[in-house]
Amino acid sequence: MRLDCWTVLLRVLPCPAVCERFSGSDSTVAAVCDVCGKGPGFGMSVSHSHRRTPRRWNPNIQSVRALIAPGNRRRINACTSCIRAGKVVRA
Repeated sequence: MRLDCWTVLLRVLPCPAVCERFSGSDSTVAAVCDVCGKGPGFGMSVSHSHRRTPRRWNPNIQSVRALIAPGNRRRINACTSCIRAGKVVRA
């Protein structure tokens, strides 16, 4: 019986749902600003020969510790335009 690489990988790697459930913390940062709600923009990448392929423009999201209320600090995801405009009070 011949095993191709995909069946070997499927037997070795655990289920993604199990990995997400038991992972300690989520290391990825959401591409949505908690302050203004700015998210990714979608469009087409156009080559010189005018071949169109889908692409995505992500906003510059930073994880910052901000003052939510007096004496209440929290880590939020904010875009750099909100940080520069002063909409986020850093703590």
